[in-house]
Formats: sequence, structure tokens, C-alpha cells
Amino acid sequence: MNDIIISINDAIWTYLLIGGLIFTGIYFTIKSRFIQFTHIKEMFRLLGEGVKSEKGSVSSFQAFCISVAARVGTGNLAGVATAIAIGGPGAVFWMWVIALIGAVSAFVESTLAQIYKQKDGTSYIGGPAYYIDKGLNKRWMAILFAVVISITFGLVFNSVQANTITLAFNATFGTDRMNLGILVTAVSVAVIFGGVQRIAKVSSVIVPVMAVAYVILALVLVVMNISHFPAIIKLIVTNAFGFDEMMAGGVGAAIMQGVKRGLFSNEAGMGSAPNAAATATVSHPVNQGLIQSLGVFTDTLIICSCTAFIILVSDAPLDGSIKGIELTQLAVSHQIGDFGNYFISICILFFAFSSIIGNYYYGEANIRFITPKKIYLNFYRIAVGGMILFGSVASLDIVWSLADITMAIMTMINLVAILLLRKVAMEALQDYKAQKKAGVKNPVYRLLGIWRNLN
Repeated sequence: MNDIIISINDAIWTYLLIGGLIFTGIYFTIKSRFIQFTHIKEMFRLLGEGVKSEKGSVSSFQAFCISVAARVGTGNLAGVATAIAIGGPGAVFWMWVIALIGAVSAFVESTLAQIYKQKDGTSYIGGPAYYIDKGLNKRWMAILFAVVISITFGLVFNSVQANTITLAFNATFGTDRMNLGILVTAVSVAVIFGGVQRIAKVSSVIVPVMAVAYVILALVLVVMNISHFPAIIKLIVTNAFGFDEMMAGGVGAAIMQGVKRGLFSNEAGMGSAPNAAATATVSHPVNQGLIQSLGVFTDTLIICSCTAFIILVSDAPLDGSIKGIELTQLAVSHQIGDFGNYFISICILFFAFSSIIGNYYYGEANIRFITPKKIYLNFYRIAVGGMILFGSVASLDIVWSLADITMAIMTMINLVAILLLRKVAMEALQDYKAQKKAGVKNPVYRLLGIWRNLN
């Protein structure tokens, strides 16, 4: 009975989520004149120029890495596999759609995070709770968001990340899950007690190296199976719209799984990445908005697509009997033997670990919004460590369902906030475009008093 209730609630929240994400994405796509497509070259330019940072500050590249660290994890390797196993190959298409539409929502929320950020020693802190409070003057709504994101990311999602690590290593190496859980917990706690500077430095090393390694593996497998590539694309598209799938209810399952797992992976519009975006020191808020849009494309269109191709080109069963990280491992091992199992286990270790520390930072930023007392932050850090250890050995089917619901709640709050603050975000974009048109290479923002006081 409880499973039925959870499934009904999950479906209701999913449909609300789909409607909210699509409406918001289409609205901002039109309002911004397709900014996520027309400024791709500018995104790469800004990312390249944002590698260096002043001492004690967080660069735009490091802020990008923190957000990608949280994005690139179990959603890319285990979540995509689950989406395909339950929703079929068509789920991949809807993951692409939600990324293309959602990238503009990521742009808006990250731009607003920059506009309403506040000084925090030598760096900055911000996110949806901050722009809801300062921009909308709705403290209650800001605190509600802060509580939900702190629970969802720091506690629930980190349990999922730790669970995936220990399952992968147990299956591949026979590693005791509790012993590995203790090790992961200890290292995670050591990093998170070092604060945002240490998190930024660790993320900026792990994320690029592992992402490149995983993409290289996927490209090798693509080359090995290049003759199947057109058929895989056709399979994805036809399963997303096919008549047979529609009659069997498969299209609905594909959309639900694609949207849920796509959102879990790229976080566009969810209100999580803006917490990282706010930490960066940039000359104009739009800089970081564009860079965070690139993060959505990196996550879904590149890394998730790599996982999807690896699974669909293999002989791994897609009947739902195997899902999650086990399906990805099986698919890779079918292609390159036992080395595939080892490689995916190492990838998931680093991807999930970087997600753990990135997720934790989202919680920290919001705990500090709720209260400045450090004792509560330390309690939160201990609770995060406890949930990492718990997730290492637990069965998390129910937790995944609860995570979908809390993820939907925080996303809906954030979507309402960015729609209400649309004028501020669009004025910032127009200011940026006007300066670029006038020949200014690196525009400087001076429209809002909050920003002027900070900079």
C-alpha cells in the first residue's frame, strides 16, 4: 500500500515538474532570444578566461567545476541506465530535450545568483534562498527552499552517491561495503570541513580529468561500433515517438524517466547550481549564467549521451531486470571485457565523490543562510557524514522516490522565483548584449545597487 501511495505521489510531482520546466524553459528561450544556442562560442571563451583566480577567491572556472562536480555523478552512469531500463531508449531523447530547454533556466538562475550574492570573507555566497529573500522579499519562501535543498542534496542525494560507490566496488572487487563506506565518509568529511576553497580546488582537478577519461572511453566504443551509430539514434527517436510505444504507454514512461533522470543529472532549473555560480568572482553576472548553461550541455548532451550509447550498443538486457550502475558496468564489460568493470568502478568513485562534496556545499550555503551560528553548520557536516555512511550500506529504493519528490518541490519553488525575477535577469542580459555590441570584450555590470556595493 505504501509503495502505491509513493508511486502516485511521485507521478503527480513528476507531471507538475514536467509542466513547470517546459513552460519556464520555453518562456525564457523566447524572452532571451535563444541565448543558450546563440552564445555557445561566448560560453567557451568565458570558461577559458575564467581558469585563473585571485588568491582567496573562487574563479568562474572553479565555480563551474563545483556545479559540474555535483551534476556529474550517479545520474550520468547509474541514472541514465535506470531511465533506459524503465523508460526504454526513448528516455534518452527526452533527457536531451530537457537539457536543451533547461539550459536557459540554468542561465537565468545562475545570473540571478550572481546579482544577489553577498560577500563572504574573501569570496561570495548566494543562491535561490538569497535571491528569493533579497529580490522578492519573501523570507519564509527562502527558508523553505533552504531547508528542502539542504535535506535533498546534503543528506538524501549524498546517500545515493555513496550507495552507488559501494555497490560498484562490491560487484567488481568484492570490497566490503561498510569498510569502503567508512573510508569515503572520512575523506568526504575532511574535504567539507576545509570549506569552499578546498571544495573548489578538489573539484577543479577531479572533474576535468575523469570527465575527459570517460568521454575518451565512450568515443573509443563509438569508433568500435561506428556502423551502429545511425541505428542507435533512430532507435532513440522512434522509441520517443513511436506508435507502438504510444499504445503501450511507453512514451509516457520514456518522458517521465527522461525528465526525472535528466533533471537529477543536469539540475537545470532546480536551484542547486546557482549556489556554486554565486561563489565566482566575475565582471558581469551574465558571464556565470552563460558558463552554467554550458555545464548543462556538458552533463547531458555529452556525458549522459556517452552512457546511453554504451548501453544501447551492447547486448545488455533492457527489460528492467538489470538497472543502475550494474547495467552500465555490464554494457561496458560486453565491449571491452573485465577492464570495463574496473574502469566504471573507478569512474563512479571519482564522479560520485565529487558529487558528494559539491552536494554538501549546496547544503552549507543554505544552512548559513538560515543561521550564521557555526555550531549548526558543524552539526550539519556531521549529519552529512552520517548519511554518507548510511547510504554506503543501505537499500535506497524508497529514498530514491522521496528524493524525486523533494527534488520536485525545490524545483517548483525555484521556477516560481526566477519567473517573478525575470525582469532583473533580462535587464542584465540586455546590458551585457549592449556592451558587447559596443565592442566591450568583457562587459562590467553596474545596474543594481547590490552589485555595486559588492564590487
